[in-house]
Amino acid sequence: MKALANRAEAQKIAQLLDVPPERLEFLHALPAQDVRQLRARTVDALFDHAPDMLDRIAAATKLVPAGVAAAISQKALGPRLAASVAGRLEAGRAADIIEKLPVAFTAESCGHLDPRRIAGVVDRLDEDLVVRIAVALAERGDHLTMGRFVGHLRDRALERILQRVDDRVVLRVGFYIDLPERLDAILELMGEERLTSVVAAAGDGLWPEALAVAAMAGPGRRAEIAALAARQDPQRLDGLVRTAHEQELWEALLPLVALLSVEDRRTVAALPSLRDARVLGAVVRAVVATGLWAEFLPLVDALPPESRKAVADAAGGLPDADLEAMVLEIEKQDLWDAVLPLVELMDEPAKERVFALPAFQGQGEGEG
Repeated sequence: MKALANRAEAQKIAQLLDVPPERLEFLHALPAQDVRQLRARTVDALFDHAPDMLDRIAAATKLVPAGVAAAISQKALGPRLAASVAGRLEAGRAADIIEKLPVAFTAESCGHLDPRRIAGVVDRLDEDLVVRIAVALAERGDHLTMGRFVGHLRDRALERILQRVDDRVVLRVGFYIDLPERLDAILELMGEERLTSVVAAAGDGLWPEALAVAAMAGPGRRAEIAALAARQDPQRLDGLVRTAHEQELWEALLPLVALLSVEDRRTVAALPSLRDARVLGAVVRAVVATGLWAEFLPLVDALPPESRKAVADAAGGLPDADLEAMVLEIEKQDLWDAVLPLVELMDEPAKERVFALPAFQGQGEGEG
């Protein structure tokens, strides 16, 4: 999940700084909490130290009717500066002015509004206007800004917006949602039929977005999303595994596979991608790095014999330090019963390396 969360956070920072997202790709490798804190501090730096001129303009808008202030915003300020001024106004006054502006102008301005002011302003806007702004943002392809706003919307507005945007928009906005604690409520509003449709849309190149949404959802919804994904057309489902391999997203995918029923897990295990030794080797390395053995071993058990052997060979070929880390993690999680059949599939030199490890010898003594 860290890779996907960092990717979203980096793109949010890029929008705040108005720089190309690729310039901030180095943030993807940092701890997720650090990247979130960086974004929060970026917001503070940008909006807490705004020029005094903005406060003077904001004060001047209080002296004229909302319609006049809206006209000045359009003709003299433009979307970016108008949003900056709105962020210096009391929320009710900002909402009064926004309601006098064309929807297209407001949609363009939304991405420049102080994120900390969104809740107060949105709560005072007419529901019909909120829906029209959301649809305009979707038409602009500004899913990142929609992700900032969506968690602050009332259920009725969300229901109406969901009816007017397509499944791909839902996935892209979910990827950027600023309040993931609202995600389960939004999924509930969607209903089973729409959620099924949205998961199916992930097969059109949006598997990373779907994995991110699933990771942020609560346990029940996460299991539902996992099952819906596993029941996709095998070719599309194989695309999910290939995407996880190419983008190194095993940390997001494996916990979902662990939630599947035995039957659905067998479906995943039979995919062509999981007969590829390169893919299986990458999974093993990712599992060593993340400690996700409890999530990975049920899938290994469902793999066809030749794929299990490929996993055993990949594990047996790990460098000494990684092999030691693998055995220590298995010991820690008490997974020997599931791992020993895998060790038996290793070639003799690999077995000897495993048997010589202190953690494995301790396991043998415990059994004796």
